[in-house]
Amino acid sequence: MASWDKLKAIAFDLDGTLIDSAPDLAAATQATLAELQLPSCSEEQVRSWVGNGAKVLMQRALTHSLERPVEADMLEDTMPLFMKHYQENLEQHSQLYPGVLAVLDELSSLGYSMAVVTNKPYRFAVPLLKAFKIEHHFTEVLGGDSLEKMKPDPLPLTHLLDKWKLTPEALLMVGDSKNDILAAKAAGISSIGLTYGYNYGEDIGLSCPDAVCVQFSEILKFVNNSVKVMEHENV
Repeated sequence: MASWDKLKAIAFDLDGTLIDSAPDLAAATQATLAELQLPSCSEEQVRSWVGNGAKVLMQRALTHSLERPVEADMLEDTMPLFMKHYQENLEQHSQLYPGVLAVLDELSSLGYSMAVVTNKPYRFAVPLLKAFKIEHHFTEVLGGDSLEKMKPDPLPLTHLLDKWKLTPEALLMVGDSKNDILAAKAAGISSIGLTYGYNYGEDIGLSCPDAVCVQFSEILKFVNNSVKVMEHENV
């Protein structure tokens, strides 16, 4: 197990980590394809397409429906339709994963600073956090469009390190996708991989996170095995 005795802050992915948002994403994707009079897709297919942001999700959906690569112009024209349908379906069927609320409460009480680092557009991330009444746990929310680059690029995580004046040993990334683990490795920070989310059908363990958890609640056993949380006035 990684040594996290200097841990002061934790960054969490959103989709597939804190919230199961695939049903709403699937509804929006299906509505978009229907409006374009294209063959539809299943929720399970959408689950395998999530993780690289809204545009890549629609690129994969259109490629599936057209049975050929989608042209850039068509993808650009489709994005406003998808955004409209996702706004209409946001919070309709999404659910918090088991244990998320209790673990966030515990981590907050222990004094950890926490952030959400997601590839979902910022305009959709914040309403979801508010809908499930967990937004108060996070002092920073970074969407896929908040910075110049998104995961698996390390920029969102190095941004947190700089903003919070932390050393890499002080920040942990928790996510369900290889994008989360790759970003953490590139930023030089530790990571926990969750097995239950969206990872393109791949075993998260293949990305070699520092720890693997089957349930969200298991995070606590790793974090609590580090030293007791210290005061961190710079965070």
